[in-house]
Amino acid sequence: MFLEERRIKILQYLDEHERANVMFLSKVFTVTKETIRGDLRALAQQGLVQRCHGGAIIIRRNLQAKLILETSNDFEVLLKNIVSQRTRREKAKGIKNMKGKVCILGSFNVDIVAKVERFPKGGESLMALDSMLGPGGKGANQAAAASRAGAKVHFVSKVGKDQFSQFAYDHLTSSEIHSFKLYQSDDEPTGNAIIYVSQKDGENMIAIYSGANKTITDGEVADMAQELSDSDVLLLQLENNFPATLNAIRLAGALGVKIIMNPAPYSADILQCLPYIDVVTPNETEASLLSGVEVVDLATAKVAAQAIVDLGAPRVIITMGAHGALLYDNHQFQHIPAFPALSVDTTGAGDAFNGALAAALATGQTLAQAATYASAFASLAVEREGASNMPHHQQVLIRLSHACT
Repeated sequence: MFLEERRIKILQYLDEHERANVMFLSKVFTVTKETIRGDLRALAQQGLVQRCHGGAIIIRRNLQAKLILETSNDFEVLLKNIVSQRTRREKAKGIKNMKGKVCILGSFNVDIVAKVERFPKGGESLMALDSMLGPGGKGANQAAAASRAGAKVHFVSKVGKDQFSQFAYDHLTSSEIHSFKLYQSDDEPTGNAIIYVSQKDGENMIAIYSGANKTITDGEVADMAQELSDSDVLLLQLENNFPATLNAIRLAGALGVKIIMNPAPYSADILQCLPYIDVVTPNETEASLLSGVEVVDLATAKVAAQAIVDLGAPRVIITMGAHGALLYDNHQFQHIPAFPALSVDTTGAGDAFNGALAAALATGQTLAQAATYASAFASLAVEREGASNMPHHQQVLIRLSHACT
């Protein structure tokens, strides 16, 4: 066995078991203990493991997945097998009681951002004040937010076989996201977004090409089962191909995992899955499209929320920017006020809210408490440049404490 191959297998073992000692690994790989110590030192230098007395423990699960071929099995068969496995686990161990883990199936995009004094008119060329290239995509942004909010996050996404795939891998590896699987498409490039940010008020205009994000397979969804089975929340958006998103919902439902759906960008496909999710989180535009009621203020938001519940959604949170958020749960409305913020870049505000909401729910907060936490989190996010530039949990606690004084 080659050196690199052995180290990959050591990492795979640690991914599954979290820790191992030198003596055990030397027997498994039939090499000397000093050879194993050298392997663990090299992995520690890469920031993948932490050395401890007699062995090592995994720091953060880092699952760069090779391509998984389209499964020859029907997804229904896979789902039945997973439900059966869950039942056996519950009989053997009792119902899972893990707290604070969020699983996210979502997009990774490369964001090409231009800062402009104002938005250009039709046919007009404007000189940008600045430009940058950075990581984005609702899934990746929400994974970053949930991680910064204190949750243990597993992120699943898909990129192309192009120059941006390594960019995606490097970003996720250096992030605080606990673990990820990054698949690659043979046919489509890495997703990308062209973003204008107005320096006048921090508002944005975005054009997205989904690329590889739209090529998630049944097999890649089914492969989430192990990570999803010990998660508290599954967070989804609509930047992936909808059949994959729907299969993830069915999988999470079979495993008893709470499901949050951020219906962005809006698609009428959302109507198919409303009855099977726990919370839907549209913004004003998405709520208007979903309900048929134009949301312009709190009163119209209440009408829209009721209409969305009538369509099958059990709970609704309509995010309204500077006007806060409207929560509708169990026939009760609750207005979640916005926290004062000096807006710099609103590009990732919705992603910040949804990631923080999922993290807070995963740690056992009520929906109203989680929405309040998410509102504070988003208020800090809009004060930063870049859609993936998220605040830390301690900063959110400070903002919440100041609001109470």
